[in-house]
Amino acid sequence: MKSSRQYEAECRYLYSYFSGNGGSEGQKLVEIFSRRSQELKAICQTYSVLYGHDLLRVISSNQKSSAFNRLAYLRVSDPQSRDAEILRKLLVAGSINLGTVIEITCTRSSSELHYIKQQYQSRYQSDLERDISMKVSGGFKEILAAVCKSCRNHAHKADTSLAFCDAKTLYESVESGRTIDQKTIISLLSQRNTSQVKAILLSYKQLYGHEFSKLIKQSKCGQFGRDLRIVIRCIQNPEKFFAKQLRMRNADTREILVRIIVTRSEKDIKDINRAFTAKTGSSLESLVRREFNGVKEKGSETVAAILLELIRG
Repeated sequence: MKSSRQYEAECRYLYSYFSGNGGSEGQKLVEIFSRRSQELKAICQTYSVLYGHDLLRVISSNQKSSAFNRLAYLRVSDPQSRDAEILRKLLVAGSINLGTVIEITCTRSSSELHYIKQQYQSRYQSDLERDISMKVSGGFKEILAAVCKSCRNHAHKADTSLAFCDAKTLYESVESGRTIDQKTIISLLSQRNTSQVKAILLSYKQLYGHEFSKLIKQSKCGQFGRDLRIVIRCIQNPEKFFAKQLRMRNADTREILVRIIVTRSEKDIKDINRAFTAKTGSSLESLVRREFNGVKEKGSETVAAILLELIRG
């Protein structure tokens, strides 16, 4: 960890950069915004003491470079506040980006989701579960609401004995009748936190020799089964879900790339990189270079350099 005097020097540079009075050295920005989260937090605190302003607000109001500005904003934001804000924008938009809603609700731990819900309620005076239920349709509506509800039990540790019982319940909910027992599955998902769900899925494979996600591919499971399969696989193997998100080519590719690398740095970005490489034969580093290097938008090369540093960890 650097000394406060060194943080002061970096804060002076950031003040100069965001006030438009110089500070155009890209490498200095790379050094600052590729630091670990605790150091960035200390920089934000030092900036507030020196200038009496919240660095996050300064970044948010600055429009010098939209690509860099977005990355910087995500980097210095509190993780749970950041996720609550992303969800809010999705849920009040005209059309919903369901993939990103699944990403945040199903790849975060139950403890993280618990605090995201608190931030969402505090900032927007609205209930996340209710807003998801109002905006999302089909099987995802009940499934995602159940996942959100389950984080009430975020403090509970995984129970192996209970996991085996729940695994049998899952099997019977699919195999015992002509159709899938949606009510039982939703009830189970709403009562078990993420760690417990992962334990259930592991127990299921040990008991029956195949993944639960394979069982619900049966035609009798219908659209609910297809929706459930996406959520289950996301909870079980988040790195594969992120890798798939990154492989989908659309107008938001750069936004998705920045969001995933920033939010998963210091967590599982190396696992995501391996999953992405296994499917594409190309690394995340190569994807970053393709998307940002040579782009005319100001700040793109700086963004690319920061992202590469975050991937390397």
